[in-house]
Amino acid sequence: MAKITLKNTITSDSIGELPSVGTNAPAFTLVADDLSDKTLADYAGKKKLLNIVPSLDTGICATSTRKFNEQAGSLDDTVVLVISADLPFAQARFCETEGLKDVVALSTFRSSFPDDYQVKIIAGPLTGLCSRAVIILDAENNVIYTEQVPEIGQEPDYDSALSALKS
Repeated sequence: MAKITLKNTITSDSIGELPSVGTNAPAFTLVADDLSDKTLADYAGKKKLLNIVPSLDTGICATSTRKFNEQAGSLDDTVVLVISADLPFAQARFCETEGLKDVVALSTFRSSFPDDYQVKIIAGPLTGLCSRAVIILDAENNVIYTEQVPEIGQEPDYDSALSALKS
């Protein structure tokens, strides 16, 4: 169980630990902006950067989405998935307003993703949201990088994530 802090005070726990590097990623079904289901299989043959955030309606989540859009979205054979508990309509509005064309926003609405990937916050004021995490999968869906960001108000380690994605 990962301890998640909010403003440097331990306020939350996540349900468990992120999938381990070297393992095959759990299958998932998430919801796209048109309310269709998107699965891990929909991105077969591509590297996948999973930018998991509590809500796009917060500064740090918005910043990480913009940065990964800019720095990783145009890489060959790569897809950047931003995953949050926001409703698909809000995610689409955010991406349109921000002009983000190189990320795919997916909602955990109707999904077991937070439990399957062990990112569900289970205690504290953010209960039910996803913790901030980055998981990178290779083209065969093997986990090649993970980062559980310990402080909700902290940005992920972009350099390490991008380095793993490019290797």
